[in-house]
Formats: sequence, structure tokens, C-alpha cells
Amino acid sequence: MPWNELFRLGRRKSKPHSLPGPSGAGEQHTLQDTRAAIEELSQAVRNNPESVEIYLALGNLYRSQGEIERAIHIRNSLIARPGLDPALKARSQFELGRDFRRGGMLDKSRQAFEDASAVLGRTEEIELELARLAADSGEFERAAEHYGRMGRAMAEAHFLARQAGEHFRQGDPVQGEKFIRQALAAFPASPEAWLASVVQATLSGNSEQLRATLHSACAAIPAPQRFLLLEGLLEALSASRVENGGGSGAASLPRERISELVQASVQALAAFPPDTLLCYYCAKLFLFEADLENAKHWLEKALVLNADFWLARLELVTLVLTDQELTHFLRDQMAYFICHARKSKRFVCQACGFRWDKTFFVCPRCRSWHSILFRQEFS
Repeated sequence: MPWNELFRLGRRKSKPHSLPGPSGAGEQHTLQDTRAAIEELSQAVRNNPESVEIYLALGNLYRSQGEIERAIHIRNSLIARPGLDPALKARSQFELGRDFRRGGMLDKSRQAFEDASAVLGRTEEIELELARLAADSGEFERAAEHYGRMGRAMAEAHFLARQAGEHFRQGDPVQGEKFIRQALAAFPASPEAWLASVVQATLSGNSEQLRATLHSACAAIPAPQRFLLLEGLLEALSASRVENGGGSGAASLPRERISELVQASVQALAAFPPDTLLCYYCAKLFLFEADLENAKHWLEKALVLNADFWLARLELVTLVLTDQELTHFLRDQMAYFICHARKSKRFVCQACGFRWDKTFFVCPRCRSWHSILFRQEFS
């Protein structure tokens, strides 16, 4: 019987034993399905020890359960089998590489993938595993090379930008700029590469460079993704404040220089057609400088463009409350609701609906690239 039929048989046999109940029932059912499939495949291996495909399937199930040692043992037993077809041996080495990677044995994982590629060639599967392995090891340039060979320009630019960031942090702007240029050559609309340039201009305190870079960046990337630049800009400004001691390893800048950077940023953003998020971030920049009047002006503009933009309305209410005479009780209640509203996750993956309070370039749930959106409407 083919191994996939055995797997389905295991799933069918496990169903009567699944535990009822709304809490954790789905997870318990899936776990029992997998254990039942392992039992069926183990029995099939005992009945037919020459079936390589069943061994491979059983090893994959062990890996999915986190039983890495058992998975590795199965792969090694196949690889050591005399007379095994070279293609099946290479497939076993490929799966062994996945096992080692799952177990955190990165050097062994890379060697297993290289052994597999000696027979199978540099297939896209192997290139992808080597790219992920390089990224996990912090070898961003190597990861970019693998993605480039696969023609995945977004991922290639992403890791080139990360390599640029490493050079900037090490005080080597020449190499950093070199990798930024490579990233933009691979994918001109890369928000990661433009973000690295914007952050570097901010941390260097060069307001004219920041204005020009931010304008070019906003012109190059899609409007719905511009907030990625502006979130990074605000973080870099915060890290550069003297009172923060130049947090995150950044050199501190005097208040006057920070004000120049804020003004240059607003000038760059104001040059574009009215946009809800650009108006909101102009307001955030003025709030960063405690310029409440200009902040109110830009928040009101954002709400004219989108009356349902909940975060702009929240900021505006916060500012207006300072001018209102409220009872102590009502002020406490408003502060409570505003505090909890701020904790609402602002970012969402348009591919799978995953929500998070931090920006991301690859969705942590579905692994889609550049699928992030800013939640403008509260739901």
C-alpha cells in the first residue's frame, strides 16, 4: 500500500478517539492524527523494510513532531543502505538537511544540502533551504545570492539591505551604501533598502540628505507601504535624542539638529498628493517635537481624507482633552480607554489577516512577502 494511503488510513483510524470540547480540540485531534499516521507507517516499515518512500514519509512525520533524533536516524540508515539509488540517497540527504536545520545543527545542515545538490543539482528546493539556512546564520549576503539565483528579487533585496544595515552599525557607510545600491538594483521598490537609507541619513544628522532620501523613497515604493519608512524614521529620531543617550548604539544628536530633521521630513512628505497615512505621520513628527498646533492640523487633514481613520481620531482626542475641563473621574476613564485603544494592533497581513503591533516584511504566519498594511479602520 502506498505511504500516502497509509497516512490517510491513520487519519481515519484516529478520528473516533479525538477529544470533544471547544478548547484545544482541534490541536488534540491533529496530534492524534499524526501519532496514528506514525504508528501505521511504522507498521508498514516493519512489513516492508525495503520501502524507501515509507521511510522518508515516516522521517518527515517524526520531524513534524519535533522528534529530530528519530528522523535523523531514519535518514542515516537510508543513506548507509548498500545499493540505494543515487537519487533516493540524495533525497534522503536533502531531508536530513531539513532535520539538522530544525535541530539547530546549521553546519551539518548545510553539508547535507550540498551533498544532495551534488546529485540533484541546485534545484529551487535546495536553493531555498540554503537561503533560509544562510539567513538563520546571519550570512545575509550569501542568503541574497541564493534568492538571486532563484529570481526572487524581493527576498534578494531584503537581505542585501540587512547586510547594508550591518555595515552601517559597524561604522562602515561606504560598504553600507554599496549594498543599498545592489538591493535597489535588484528590486527598485524595496522598502527595506529605502528604509536603511532613511535611517542612516537620520542617524547621521544630515537633514538635507534625509529630505532627498525620504522623497526618493516615497516616490519609489507603493503608497500603502510608505508607513514602513516612517515608522523606522520615528524610531531613528527617538534613538538619536540626547536624553535617550543615543539609544540602540546610535550617536546622540542635539535638539536643534533633531528639529531640523523633523522639518526636513515634513517638507519631503508634504510634497506628495494628500494621503491619509502621510498626514498622520506628519502629525506624529510634530508630536515628537511637542508642536501640538501643527500636529492637530495634520491630524484633522488625515480625518478629512478618511473619517474612519481611528488612530488619527484617537490622537486628536488625546490632544483636545488637555483643553477640556473634566471631572477627575471622567478624565481617568478617558485615559483608561485611550491607553487600551493604543494597544490595538495597527498592522495586518492582507494575505492571511494576521495582526501585529510591529512592522514586518515577511508575515510571521503565512510567510508572504510585503503583505503588511496599516489598519486605517477600526474593527
